Amino acid sequence: MKVGFISLGCNKNLVDTEKTIALFKEHGFEIVNNPNQAEVIVVNTCGFIEKAKEEAINTILEMAEYKKQNCKYLIAMGCLVERYKSELEKEIPEVDLYIKYSSYNTLWEQINNLLKNSQSDALMKNKQANNVAKSNQLYTKSDNLSKTTENNKTKIKNQTFDEYTNRVITTGSNYAYIKIADGCSNRCTYCAIPYIRGPLKSRTMESIIQEAKQLAEEGYEEIILTAQDTTKYGLDIYKKPMLANLLTELCKLEKIKWIRFLYAYPETITNELIEVMKQNPKICHYFDIPIQHISNNVLKRMNRQSNGESIKKLIAKLRKEIPDVILRTTVMVGFPGETKEDFDELYNFLQEAKFDKLGAFSYSKEEGTPAYNMKDQIHPSTKKSRYNKIMSLQQQISYENLEKNIGKTFEVVIEGITKNKKYYVGRSYMDTPEIDGVIYIENTKSLKEGRFVLCKITQVKDYDLIGKLLN
Repeated sequence: MKVGFISLGCNKNLVDTEKTIALFKEHGFEIVNNPNQAEVIVVNTCGFIEKAKEEAINTILEMAEYKKQNCKYLIAMGCLVERYKSELEKEIPEVDLYIKYSSYNTLWEQINNLLKNSQSDALMKNKQANNVAKSNQLYTKSDNLSKTTENNKTKIKNQTFDEYTNRVITTGSNYAYIKIADGCSNRCTYCAIPYIRGPLKSRTMESIIQEAKQLAEEGYEEIILTAQDTTKYGLDIYKKPMLANLLTELCKLEKIKWIRFLYAYPETITNELIEVMKQNPKICHYFDIPIQHISNNVLKRMNRQSNGESIKKLIAKLRKEIPDVILRTTVMVGFPGETKEDFDELYNFLQEAKFDKLGAFSYSKEEGTPAYNMKDQIHPSTKKSRYNKIMSLQQQISYENLEKNIGKTFEVVIEGITKNKKYYVGRSYMDTPEIDGVIYIENTKSLKEGRFVLCKITQVKDYDLIGKLLN
């Protein structure tokens, strides 16, 4: 049977989708990139905040329309299903199977029970055809999943879905994510992740290194470590944070050129971690630090483990120790009880700190979280006004920061070419794929995707840079 996939939400969810694709392929199914061709459609949902839930429900309903055509089975899995499975079963009965995140260890058993009656005859034919199949692409809405590659068939076998790493990489041929942990034990009062994915569950260092080795052998030169809180990696199984140790070991892999890690919480960025970054050129000088706020009043109500003073000291330290470091952060506006003075403190801090990259979002009231019932909920119009003010400020800051790069030379990985063929599209160490900007390089000679080149920056365009080749 032919199967199409849609992966919504974060890159951690994407890794789960890639594992699920691999399971289907191993059992003889053909992966297609057109929903009109798909006999089975799988939607991996996000349920983190209200907008994500709306997108997931709309996507499921949209895919349900294909059941009137060629599609025989519609499957929904992921975070939204974990939170609202019983409600979804009542409201959207068109879905044939809902799979909760907490039952992923029996994921294939559940799928097989659904499909076994209709696939038995076709399965043997598909297994044979799968050996010579040349087109195995992923159907999805997002551009980053349209680059499905066939290169990766990691051979690690583990007992759980979290450790099981046989995947079909869907991010192209340049980079791949490695999920080093799942769940979270921080218990921020606004966040539903611990209720969806449970407490921190780190993978063993051995399994992560083995996966990275396999990806390196398959040609992936950039690996991106991801978790809900990467800086607490290992705390549950090794009784202390082990990200610095993990990075040290990964840097020993010769074929890996760039290593990134995302979601580094400020309170666990240690001197050891900073030193490991300084000493290993493979580690991109890039910190993604979700501070959420700077007001101690708000941080305390959020149950964050850092405070305004410690955040300011950390930023100053990082810039002193690593002069070319790129700092990205995320902030939340409109949290219950956020006063005008609290917001002004955040705004003034961002104006002074001048983060290279910044994402902002308005507080979303999520069922089951402590903040849901807090007093002094902020009016939606106030949230929107504060959000717009932050983003307008950051637009100015971003442009000023990018202007400082004019005349500088960067190593850039080529990821594609513009439709008019005038520019190649690439990234430097300053840019995480699908999150940050890109570098447009004048097309003066033929370049292959995945090649690293030297580029001199000549101008700024919105959140992106334009440059010319030097080699």
